[in-house]
Amino acid sequence: MSGQIIIALAQLNPVLGDIAGNAAKLREARTRAAATGADLIMTSELYICGYPPEDLVLKRSFQDRIREAVRTLATETADGGPAILLGAPWREDDKLYNAALLLDGGRIAAKIFKYDLPNYGPFDEKRVFVPAPLPDPLPFRGVKLGVIICEDMWTQSAALNAKKNGADILLVPNGSPYEIGKYQTRNRLAAARVAETGLPLVYLNQLGGQDELVFDGASFVLDAQGKTVMSMPAWQEGLEAFAFDNGALSGKDTKVVPPLAGEAAIYHALMTGLRDYVNKNGFPGVVLGLSGGADSALAAAIAVDALGPERVWGVMLSSPYTSQDSTEDAGQLAHALGCKLDSIPIADAMKTFDASLSPVLGDKLAGVTQENIQARIRGLTLMALSNATGSMVLSTGNKSEISVGYATLYGDMCGGFAVLKDVYKTQVYALSRWRNAHKPETGLGPEGAVIPARTLTKAPTAELRPNQTDQDSLPPYDVLDGILECLIERDMGVREIVAEGYNAETAARVWSMLDSAEYKRRQAAPGVKITRRNLSRDRRYPITNKYREKAG
Repeated sequence: MSGQIIIALAQLNPVLGDIAGNAAKLREARTRAAATGADLIMTSELYICGYPPEDLVLKRSFQDRIREAVRTLATETADGGPAILLGAPWREDDKLYNAALLLDGGRIAAKIFKYDLPNYGPFDEKRVFVPAPLPDPLPFRGVKLGVIICEDMWTQSAALNAKKNGADILLVPNGSPYEIGKYQTRNRLAAARVAETGLPLVYLNQLGGQDELVFDGASFVLDAQGKTVMSMPAWQEGLEAFAFDNGALSGKDTKVVPPLAGEAAIYHALMTGLRDYVNKNGFPGVVLGLSGGADSALAAAIAVDALGPERVWGVMLSSPYTSQDSTEDAGQLAHALGCKLDSIPIADAMKTFDASLSPVLGDKLAGVTQENIQARIRGLTLMALSNATGSMVLSTGNKSEISVGYATLYGDMCGGFAVLKDVYKTQVYALSRWRNAHKPETGLGPEGAVIPARTLTKAPTAELRPNQTDQDSLPPYDVLDGILECLIERDMGVREIVAEGYNAETAARVWSMLDSAEYKRRQAAPGVKITRRNLSRDRRYPITNKYREKAG
């Protein structure tokens, strides 16, 4: 190796399918990279179309549009500016690959195709792409670039092959979704590849929300000893350049940014996921029911931080069972957040339904049926407001409730997006306390505490009957969430859960509730994935299913 090159990392937020818009954003980044003296600008995995494109990538018209955009970008590199390492789907010999294309000197100078296609959790790449042989390094201005795409870094083969064939540095374009603890996993695996090869490694990740997935960016560079010499802020677009010279790394004004962790990282993930879902799908704002409870309070706070208070519309849908405390807490929350709050009582609608149904149902109308009618009146009302204004209904249910079916189809499950869908109830309280103590760095909401203290201390309740609490129907949330984590994230059976210290009958009951609610979850709105195993992409269970485990 005899060359010196400057590499610019473009940590960008593409819009899936907006090929022209993504190309325009890359052009602007390339102009900024040229000002740093960069020889090469690097993008994330499948940047030109956005990741993951799923079955859209199988359309020939989509592939043709991408090919046209790539060729245009390649032609533009004849201007003497930085070359581009571009993530793109690419058809070659009638096979579709997940590719990294080197655009340089006015042409497509080289192509690297992904070797290891992930097919687990949210990934389904074997469905749409063909795996390629292990890639050889790319010669570029005196340096051999070992380009390994995302999953290729998670095992040894691609990195060792790059080293064997003379690579000087490993470049890893990624579409790696956020989940709790994921940054540490990425960094550990990257460090392992460095230790095995003795090569520095550049890890560039996508940013932004795409349906249920959210990408945190958090790109980094490791030197040949595995030390982090540069990292980029999570949850923010950015461009950073560094020089690679005879194996050494240096950068002007580059720095190591400590990654966010704990509630701070989760809150930013939820905020980013909601912001991009609303903005990329063209909604003017969101409308949600404010009940005075913790779930709707946190959902409203996230929405205000994501979109700004002027785009968030809270509605208090009070019934005869709504307490004065709940009314006051909803009003205090809206005032603190600066968002609009309207009140639409549902008592008259409840009477109308009772009058219509009682001649047919009689005594059967009482109990759960009447409770669900209340929830559905609220859902109907919010959907009417959405139809009239274009604002998206934001569902406020959490993972604990959705897991065990403690939610009403076509009622509180109504909505276009469920921001707390992968957030357990115990996490709802932890995130609420975090938000009251911190304003997120990119948040558009106010400073200071925004969620009323009483909201976080009173017993959780749906207020569908007098003196109701959630614990009338469910185990305490710390117990419920612990059992659910065993069932969902760890796929444990009842005996294993009992060995963790939980009551056998409670564990068996929660298992049964979880399985029985599968049909509801199939009809639920999408929501931000933050755990290793959410309830849609990652956990795919049959609706018709008689298998149960019993206590003892």
